[in-house]
Amino acid sequence: MGSLEGQTVVITGGGRGQGRSHAVALAREGANIVVTDIGEAEVRNVSYGLATEEDLAETVRQVEALDRRGVAVKADVRNTEDMQRVADTAMAEFGRIDILLANAGIHGIFQNTYTIDDASWQTMIDTNLTGVFKSIRAVVPHMIEGGRGGSIVITSSVDGLRATPSWGHYGAAKAGTVNLMKTLAVELAPHKIRVNTVHPTGVNTPMAEALMDTVGPITDQWRYATDRANLLDVPVIEPEDISNAIAWLVSDKARYVTGVSLPVDAGYTTKH
Repeated sequence: MGSLEGQTVVITGGGRGQGRSHAVALAREGANIVVTDIGEAEVRNVSYGLATEEDLAETVRQVEALDRRGVAVKADVRNTEDMQRVADTAMAEFGRIDILLANAGIHGIFQNTYTIDDASWQTMIDTNLTGVFKSIRAVVPHMIEGGRGGSIVITSSVDGLRATPSWGHYGAAKAGTVNLMKTLAVELAPHKIRVNTVHPTGVNTPMAEALMDTVGPITDQWRYATDRANLLDVPVIEPEDISNAIAWLVSDKARYVTGVSLPVDAGYTTKH
């Protein structure tokens, strides 16, 4: 038996990248998985294609290959009704929600933070901060009613812990998740629901690859912003490295860990 046998996990941004890796890792530990993603090729003010419905279906296929149940829900974390539908689906399919991984996020880059246009700023905050809030708000009442406690892990970033030239909207959103996490950790402790953030350095995902393709015209600010050498000798880490940390955080092995910002960053925040 795995450490999460019989539990139900909801993962936003589960169509590919880190979200898919988390789904597979926690299914391997015995959990049933509900994955959500926007299921669209493009979103306004995002410069690269996002996960598709086919990507979501592939995540479910990989979960079910491990003899666990997987359910995909096309949903936008920015939409209150969508996130309520995700929570309702999880309850209808499995009768419980034990773990939420608020993982969905986007990225973007500008010459300077002070040149970010209104629409790009708003899309970033709506997705990377408000989307986290709406995901948690939809799930928490079910966790409380279940009376078994639970675990919430928010995917932040090293950029939520340090200055982020050229993508201040991203850093602001990711930093905001830290305060949100700490507040919820206090509020939910009486219900035995733990809340933590993880802070990856650069991760080898489709989003990271797409971001690099947009770098072209960015010069001085980009060079300053991307002095991103890790302390350990690895340029980027793999999604599985974050998944391994999350598998520990949501397990009983971390049963007294809450309110923590956990860097999984090859020493990046120590060096910088």
